[in-house]
Amino acid sequence: MRDDLIPLLKEGLLETLYMVFWSSIFALLLGTALGILLVVTDKGHIWEAPYLHKIVGALINFVRSLPFIILIVLLLPLSRLIVGTTLGPTAAIVSLSIGAAPFLGRVIENSLKEVSHGKIEAALAIGASPWTIIFRVLIPEALPALIRAVTIAIIAITEFTAVAGAIGAGGLGSLAIRFGYQRFREDVLFATVILIVLIVAIIQWSGDSIAKAIRRKRFKLE
Repeated sequence: MRDDLIPLLKEGLLETLYMVFWSSIFALLLGTALGILLVVTDKGHIWEAPYLHKIVGALINFVRSLPFIILIVLLLPLSRLIVGTTLGPTAAIVSLSIGAAPFLGRVIENSLKEVSHGKIEAALAIGASPWTIIFRVLIPEALPALIRAVTIAIIAITEFTAVAGAIGAGGLGSLAIRFGYQRFREDVLFATVILIVLIVAIIQWSGDSIAKAIRRKRFKLE
């Protein structure tokens, strides 16, 4: 093992965690808004708006249909506008957030649609407002499924960071390409793969544990 391996891995790991954390936060905010909008504007729901539903759905499908590497290139001007550069982890957060938000929006939509319509009708019957139904009925009832959906999205973002590394985003993906592949450093390549696998495993375990804890608590209350 070469002397520079640990410093390289430490820097790459910190950059990857930085990108995953902030991209997950921004993607969650945008994706949750999109997912809720898709549900409540659907036919027969609390804010029925067919045209808006179709427009939002079409926009999400369009963004999701683009390969992520192409989406990153298309969003480079926006990254420069927001953070002043197109290189580095901070610039990549813009592309990662926007790229993951439509996917997250769809999985959140599917999770919220699992909520029984009878519970929504019961809330409407007692005069609950749409906002009350969203935050007191839809989200709490779908919480375990939402946790699992967010877990899947964060894992996808982790994988996206490796792709973003190909165009100068930094992180473990960039490290694997610049040192592991281009400089024939097998130690770097294998170490980065192991770290990414560990990150994904920890995220999956954490999400599953939280979802199971919420479900167990709910069953006890019932």
